[in-house]
Amino acid sequence: MTPPYELVPPRRTLHVVSADGTRIHVEEFGRTEGPTVVLAHGWTCSVLFWAPVIRLLSSDFRVIAYDQRGHGRSSAPLTRKGYGTGVLADDLEAVLEAVLPDGERAVLAGHSMGGMTIMAASGRAAVRSRTAAVLLASTGSGRLLGSSQVLPPRFSSRRLRRAFHRQLLTSRLPLGPITPLSRAAFAYGVLGAAPTREQAAFTARIVHACKARHRAAWGRVLAVLDLDAEIAAIEAPTAVLVGSHDKLTPGVHARGMVEVLPHCVGLTELPGIGHMTPIEDPEAVASVLRELVAAHAVPPSEVEAQGAGGAGQGDHVAEEKSA
Repeated sequence: MTPPYELVPPRRTLHVVSADGTRIHVEEFGRTEGPTVVLAHGWTCSVLFWAPVIRLLSSDFRVIAYDQRGHGRSSAPLTRKGYGTGVLADDLEAVLEAVLPDGERAVLAGHSMGGMTIMAASGRAAVRSRTAAVLLASTGSGRLLGSSQVLPPRFSSRRLRRAFHRQLLTSRLPLGPITPLSRAAFAYGVLGAAPTREQAAFTARIVHACKARHRAAWGRVLAVLDLDAEIAAIEAPTAVLVGSHDKLTPGVHARGMVEVLPHCVGLTELPGIGHMTPIEDPEAVASVLRELVAAHAVPPSEVEAQGAGGAGQGDHVAEEKSA
C-alpha cells in the first residue's frame, strides 16, 4: 500500500499562462472525464500538499491541482505587482478556462490562501460559469493577524500577537535544513492536538520547499487581506471546513464565513485537527468534496455516470507530459 504522504504521479501535466504572462503549473489526475474537482493550495505549499486527498478522489473523479504562482513549479512574479489577490484570481480563471470546456462545471476546493483565491475570483464570469460548488477549508476573508493564535492569547496582549504574527508572515529568513526542532515547530504551529511524525515531516518538507522571498511576499499580502466583499459574492453552494485546533485561521473565521455566504451548505469542524486539514484528515476533506460533487456537480441520478470532460486546448495552454 502506498503511503498517503507520497507524491501521486499525474496522468497529465500542462502549463497555463495567466493574464500577466506568469506560467502556472497544472497537474491532472484520475479519470479522463468528469465529474471534476479543482484544488487550490495555500501559502508556502504546492500540488504535493494535496497528495492524500488526490489519492482518495482520483479513482472516481477527474482531479486538477495547480501550483500557485511563486510556489512549486509555477513561475515567480517578477515584480511586487505580481503578488496580490487579484493575480491569484487571474491564475484560477486561466486554469479553469484551460481545463474546463464551456458548459462544464467543477467543484472548487481551496485551502487557506487557496480559499482566498476562490473568494478573490468570485466576481469573474468565467469562474462563476465553471463553478458547481465550493469548499473553503481552513481559511478566512481577512483580519488574520488579530485572530491568529500561534502566540497564545493567554500569554500575550493583542498588540503583541499582531506584531508577532506579522513577523511570522513576512519574515524573509531562510528556514534552513529540516531538523527535529523544525518539525516540532511546524507541528505546534500548523498541526493539531496530536499530529503523527509522518504528518509533521510531510508538512516540513512542503513548507521548506517554498523559497523565502516568495514566502515573505505572499505573507505581506495575507497580512493586509480584506476579501469580505468578495466572499459575500460567491454564488455557488459553499461548504466550510475547519479544524478545532487551527491556530492560523481559527474557527471564528469559519463561523463568520457561514454567516455571510449567500448559499452556505454546511460547516464541518474537525475535532483536534489543526490548520493543515487535507494532511491531517484527508478522509474528512474528501468526504465533503464527494458530497458536493453528488449534490451539485452533476444530477444525482448521474453521479456514477460519465460526464462531459476533457481539457480545453488553446494558445495559452501547453501540454508538457502525457501518461
